[in-house]
Amino acid sequence: MTRETNLQVLLRNRPEGAPQPGDFSVVETVRPEPAEGEVLIRHLFLSLDPYMRGRMSAAKSYSAPVELGEVMEGKCVGEVIASRHPDFTVGDKVLNGFGWQRFSSIRGEKLIKLEEDGALPLSAYLGVLGMPGLTAWVGLEDIGKPKAGETVVVSAASGAVGQVVGQIAKQRGCKVIGIAGGPEKCRFVTEQLGFDACLDHRGDLPAQLDAACPEGIDVYWENVGGAVQAAVFPRLRDFGRMVMCGMIAQYNEAPGADASAAPSGPNLGPVVRKRLHIQGFIVSDSGWSRYENFRSEVQAWMKAGKLNWREDVVTGLENAPTAFIGLLQGKNFGKLVIKI
Repeated sequence: MTRETNLQVLLRNRPEGAPQPGDFSVVETVRPEPAEGEVLIRHLFLSLDPYMRGRMSAAKSYSAPVELGEVMEGKCVGEVIASRHPDFTVGDKVLNGFGWQRFSSIRGEKLIKLEEDGALPLSAYLGVLGMPGLTAWVGLEDIGKPKAGETVVVSAASGAVGQVVGQIAKQRGCKVIGIAGGPEKCRFVTEQLGFDACLDHRGDLPAQLDAACPEGIDVYWENVGGAVQAAVFPRLRDFGRMVMCGMIAQYNEAPGADASAAPSGPNLGPVVRKRLHIQGFIVSDSGWSRYENFRSEVQAWMKAGKLNWREDVVTGLENAPTAFIGLLQGKNFGKLVIKI
């Protein structure tokens, strides 16, 4: 019997500005075999996330870039099909970063074993129960520190991280205002996720914020940057917290681009007067050491019907480049996942 090949998506070029289909290569290679201490994994679902745009660049960042000709980075849920590690057996479902490919052989200590109970789809471990959900939980707990009665504003509210941020804040007793693009996403945020309101950033966002948050904003979860950030920042209250998670509006700016051509950022003078706390964070710094605590709390909410989520599932690994390009343009609706 002919052994299955390993379909892979490689980084072909480092894009200048927005990625293009030609920046990727789709190839078939020999399927790997596990060495001692490794397990062979058949990938079932691949997560596509905005941070991957940074991995395509050679610019200095908090993590090393993907090298040209190498498999694109990404977290996956997979099934063990061969094991040379005592803690894993054939059929186990696992989570971690296996890349944009069909198979991978990984050391057992790098894997998170998933406990299937049939109540939740495996793809949820790439979104609400995976890195995006953990990001929301850690950022709110450590930086946002929402208190009952406070007003929390979440940009990209219908996205993988934003939809979890807002629902956690609601569980903490906050008034939650989302910002999203278009009436369909805004309806989803209020009707399905339970936010108190959702503002369409394509309209007059400053006026909408004044109407929705007449007393100002206590916590702002930043996923977007650009014009959205400029509208929210002046409305932060004294002792407000700004959780800097992402700046997707600026991810396609070419390294070394003329800064004078970029939109100006907010005047930071009010940081002192209002005693604001602004902090960026990377979930990999310490978040995964708290994964079991996070999963226990959020999984309980999900099973009790207190936390909803939406996925945008694209079938076929070969379609990952096009789907990723669309993600950076805001074309996805919910957590973007590739079904392999």
